[in-house]
Amino acid sequence: MNAKILLVEDDMNFGNVMKNFLELNSYQVELVRDGQAGLQAFTKGGYDLIVLDVMMPKVDGFTLAKQIRELDKKTPIFFLTAKGMKEDMLTGYRAGGDDYLTKPFDTEVLLHKIQTVLRRSMGSSELEDKTDFEIGIYKFDYKLRKISDGEEVVQLSPKEADLLRLLCLHENDLLPRQKALKLIWGDDNYFNGRSMDVFITRIRKYLKKDPQIEIVSLHGKGVRLLVNKSA
Repeated sequence: MNAKILLVEDDMNFGNVMKNFLELNSYQVELVRDGQAGLQAFTKGGYDLIVLDVMMPKVDGFTLAKQIRELDKKTPIFFLTAKGMKEDMLTGYRAGGDDYLTKPFDTEVLLHKIQTVLRRSMGSSELEDKTDFEIGIYKFDYKLRKISDGEEVVQLSPKEADLLRLLCLHENDLLPRQKALKLIWGDDNYFNGRSMDVFITRIRKYLKKDPQIEIVSLHGKGVRLLVNKSA
């Protein structure tokens, strides 16, 4: 089933161009022209992504995002705006936004961002139950906490298994450091961060036989499990 997007944009010419572009890329799009109409449309439910202009009549995008977040904590929100100031971007994130694009922007970049966030959010419900993974030459059984390359089996600790599973769920994408720490350790303090670094080092060793696998740490941001499947 194609993802359904709520687009709230008061510039109807721009909005129609975006709507047509997204529909050409197989998305279902509902376009409304102000924040008040946006909230009314949202309350009907059923959207996989919300795209909001910031400067709108009646209710601005930041306020609308806060209202939506009071009702729904999970549906991704993108902001589209001509305002590119750092403080405006931070305001958007604080309001509950997941990403922020400054006009004019490349529609292909928008498309890539939409595909990425939808892959995370729409896959999350089914992935929450996923316990068996293939990582290059390895098979990872989360329930049994075992990694096997067909010859050798490694038994993981509970936290190692939890962390590797999160990396698998974010394969070739960024696993935010704060998210991993809060989900597995319960707190993103300094000491837990150091502990996480130790576990990352261990997991690298477990997967070192396959040269197509790389675990990249991005300082202060998170970790990527990169798996080259084309080799």
